[in-house]
Amino acid sequence: MSGLGDGIGTVIEGGLLSRAVEPGAGESAGHAAAPVTCANCQTVHSGHFCPECGQNAHIHRSLAAIGHDIMHGVLHLDGKLWETLPLLTFKPGQLTRRYIAGERAKFVSPMAMFLFTVFAMFAVFQMVGIGTPTDLPAEVFGSDNNSTFRNEIRDQIITLEKERVDLPEASPRRAQIDNELKGLNMILSGSPGTLEDAGSGVEVNTGIGWLDKGLIAKWKKNPSLMLYKLQSNGYKFSWLLIPLSIPFVWLMFAWRRQFKAYDHAVFVTYSLSFMSLLFIAMSIISVIPGGAGWAALLFFVSVPLHLYKQLRGAYSLSRLSALWRLSVLLLFSIHIVLTLFLLIVGALGAF
Repeated sequence: MSGLGDGIGTVIEGGLLSRAVEPGAGESAGHAAAPVTCANCQTVHSGHFCPECGQNAHIHRSLAAIGHDIMHGVLHLDGKLWETLPLLTFKPGQLTRRYIAGERAKFVSPMAMFLFTVFAMFAVFQMVGIGTPTDLPAEVFGSDNNSTFRNEIRDQIITLEKERVDLPEASPRRAQIDNELKGLNMILSGSPGTLEDAGSGVEVNTGIGWLDKGLIAKWKKNPSLMLYKLQSNGYKFSWLLIPLSIPFVWLMFAWRRQFKAYDHAVFVTYSLSFMSLLFIAMSIISVIPGGAGWAALLFFVSVPLHLYKQLRGAYSLSRLSALWRLSVLLLFSIHIVLTLFLLIVGALGAF
């Protein structure tokens, strides 16, 4: 129940944040009959909204209206959402192009959509029990793990030695086993770069003092806390994925001057919003018996297909142009961006 409560709270938090950045223009209102006087600023007008202060001409005074305001203001369940979601899912290129071209009032803005979907994603993760482990022992890389690791090395050495005895002298496998035994014995003896006899486990030394004594030391001392911080910072700083991604998209269109940085920002933000929705669907499917395989299949099919359709539609590309840019995004940009993002949120967890 606590996971459900936390999840609902996270959805509401995301809805409020998305509402804060989303303009109200274009939202449906009650029908105003003839000229009315604005109850807020006393301006006489005949539209659905006051031209001076923007207040809705139709004033609700019922409990049902309060429920509507909660659903509309917090979860943003309005015509704009239902206009945006189908296009974001099935025609992302068209949505991106139309928003850039100026059709702003009928669609949820990229940033509002991103905030809502990211918070909704982490809320669903909490509801279905996806999270960081909290029971990892302190000094997970320390002496206990070191002892277990050494025992495993010794078992491998014994197994290989028995195999070597049964092999004929001329067998090429004997030379392979000799090399493997040499490496395993070096590890067991605590050679530089392997295991340290002092019992500190697997040592990671970058040579950078503040990194070794700060971030790495904290990860070794309390991995559960650091994993929790990594998850927490992951959604708090998820917006960093946008500025980290834009330069890679810009590089793919650097010689096409008609596309500006703003266009790439809209493309990236809507794309990340879809990815959040995809992870929501995958997490729900994965809790169904036998659903893990279907969730994985959904991921491997949807990600390249969606990026391809968005690239081709948003930038009016040919099939070939969209395909090579898709390959760049999948093979290089995404990996670099995600690595940089994890390094940043991991470093933030040390402070």
